[in-house]
Amino acid sequence: MERRKVDLVVISDVHLGTYGSRASELVHYLESVQPGTLVLNGDIIDMWQFSKHYFPVSHTQVIRSVIELMTAGTKVYYVTGNHDEGLRKFKGLELGNFRIVNKLLLDLPTGKAWIFHGDVFDTTMKHSKWIAKLGGKGYDLLILINTFMNWVSVKMGRGRISFSKKVKDSVKGIIKHINNFEETAAEIAMDNGYSYVICGHIHQPKVRVFNVEEGNKVIYLNSGDWVENMTALEYDGKQWDLVHYSDLFSEVPQKKEYSLVKPDFAALLKEIMNPELMN
Repeated sequence: MERRKVDLVVISDVHLGTYGSRASELVHYLESVQPGTLVLNGDIIDMWQFSKHYFPVSHTQVIRSVIELMTAGTKVYYVTGNHDEGLRKFKGLELGNFRIVNKLLLDLPTGKAWIFHGDVFDTTMKHSKWIAKLGGKGYDLLILINTFMNWVSVKMGRGRISFSKKVKDSVKGIIKHINNFEETAAEIAMDNGYSYVICGHIHQPKVRVFNVEEGNKVIYLNSGDWVENMTALEYDGKQWDLVHYSDLFSEVPQKKEYSLVKPDFAALLKEIMNPELMN
């Protein structure tokens, strides 16, 4: 399969390590593109579910597909989310073309893009807007608040808090929840002069334009997920496209039965630290 060249690809909410992850389809998609930059926008590896020790070959292949792109020159940013929040302690880690960040700001030909996972709005939706407006430190403060709130929630036996779960569990309020999420993100982007705000987290793929005074606008984009929607965002230097797996491919990869296996992350780490990637 000949790879399509794309300037930028954003995917999120893959939830590797869970039964719902559509890893085979994602591998198929990743093998079809050659992006200059790939943004993994949170919840790629589901660390909340690791107690199940479920990590089949197809899930490992997703990681190897990313490594193959890195070897070919793709710059990869891993933006941390709530299900992989354990990686936040490694913020700033850089290995060749791979870097772990909590948020990302890219200067694109058509404007600045602010990229983050979105879980910072979970436990503090009512107050997150003014905290996030404090800038980079404000955003990091939200992450600390969420981490602490989740720790308290687990200690109390209530489990971790997930905005996407709230949305799914509240059918009557789903539109209100999503609108609040989108509007909060867009307003913060407006105040900072960003042209785009890009999130994941709520598993709701979307492109929505927010008009600003004097004819300016902010575009909110959500990359969706690879559990239910199988969607990604692509940028070609001029515009963004929300792509659906079902529209790109007429055939779905053949399903395979996988045994429950513990992932060999030591071997994968050696691949990531391959000398070819460190140059």
